[in-house]
Amino acid sequence: MAEPPDPTSTVAAEEWDNATTDNYTHNLYEQADWKVTLWSVAYAAEVAVAVLGNLVVIWIIVAHKQMRTVTNYFIVNLAFSDASVAALNTLITFTYSVQNKWYYGAPYCRFHNLFPIAAVFASIYSMTAIAGDRYMAIIHPLRPRLSASTTKMVIVAIWLFAVILAMPPCLHATVNHYSDRDICFINWPNYDHWNTKFIYHVVLLVVVYLFPLISMAVIYSIVGYSLWGSSVPGDSSHKYHEQLHAKRKVVKMLVVVVCTFAVCWLPYHIFFVMASLYREMLMWPPIQQVYLAIFWLAMSSSMYNPIIYCCLNSRFRVGFKCAFRWCPFVVVSSSEELELKATRRLQASTGSMYTVCRVESNLTLVQEPGECDSQERGSHNSSLRLKPPAPVGVLRSPGVSSMHSVHVTKCSTASPRVASVPASRSSSFYSSAPTSADECS
Repeated sequence: MAEPPDPTSTVAAEEWDNATTDNYTHNLYEQADWKVTLWSVAYAAEVAVAVLGNLVVIWIIVAHKQMRTVTNYFIVNLAFSDASVAALNTLITFTYSVQNKWYYGAPYCRFHNLFPIAAVFASIYSMTAIAGDRYMAIIHPLRPRLSASTTKMVIVAIWLFAVILAMPPCLHATVNHYSDRDICFINWPNYDHWNTKFIYHVVLLVVVYLFPLISMAVIYSIVGYSLWGSSVPGDSSHKYHEQLHAKRKVVKMLVVVVCTFAVCWLPYHIFFVMASLYREMLMWPPIQQVYLAIFWLAMSSSMYNPIIYCCLNSRFRVGFKCAFRWCPFVVVSSSEELELKATRRLQASTGSMYTVCRVESNLTLVQEPGECDSQERGSHNSSLRLKPPAPVGVLRSPGVSSMHSVHVTKCSTASPRVASVPASRSSSFYSSAPTSADECS
């Protein structure tokens, strides 16, 4: 008896090796037209929302320089994975599941069993990388953060491991030709006492689901305790609590994204692990409806993230408004546009703890007459005093001082020397992470 298609972690055809040729002479899972219509509407709506929403997320980050943070680089990778799976996989799997026919040829059969698994791997480990970045920013603020180039290398490494994990079903994917249809399926090798299909599904469950989710649960528990369960003695200023509230908002948004993924994909993994062990469950008449519902839920995780960003983050919300400003009911105020285009935002605490995030300003170099003579006699290089311009300057709390020096090779004693040079400062006793939810993502 033939089985319904098994996506193998986003979509790969089920193992058909035990079926007989006679089983393929008719569609064992043929449905009524009204059921197919309802499922078609549901899947089409999901694909439209997922593709459009994630493309807008990518545009918001790529088109606005101030949005290109480490966290947002991983969000771009996550959005690309979700949009590509929705566009290249969901509807094809749906048509194959409903009609039990493969229309797309042998090359796409292999791609169909490679890319979806790789994309899901890239999605979940992009979330894990974001959790790690938040951990370093909040728990170890004084340690170096990932640079843009290092972040890109991490993303490349994620995709490399994703492709390696997805290679087994790709290599064993094949197309069988029958009188009235073609079938794309995975011809798993048979070994004595080894259920290779079951083993692979367990590996997927551990690598693509359990391990990253457990890791993120531990990381966000530590971060949550730091943000909600502890306090800094002697610092109860308004600015400090404002910064703390902003960090909490970002962590809440990221936790909602992770929990959504976990809920959507749990039934999917359970279904295929059980189907690998108990093949008789696939003979249950309503199993096709169960499968379509489970697969829709798993694929729907790709459309929820843009909605979460829009609801829980003001900058993404403004970005979505700008993207859909052509709609008559969408109005973007000038202040909202300024918020999305703002290149920096300063938050400071008047207490003993403070945070300065991505401050770029001009420092004025002042050299008094006669200083060059004495400095040149002592050294060829001279150290100049830096005069910060008002009102943007060094933000510091009582008892905290900062020193900046600029070395020059030539100077003149004729008159005071003034020059402006760009400088970038970022320092914090509490966190080097951005102080507002908007800056973080």
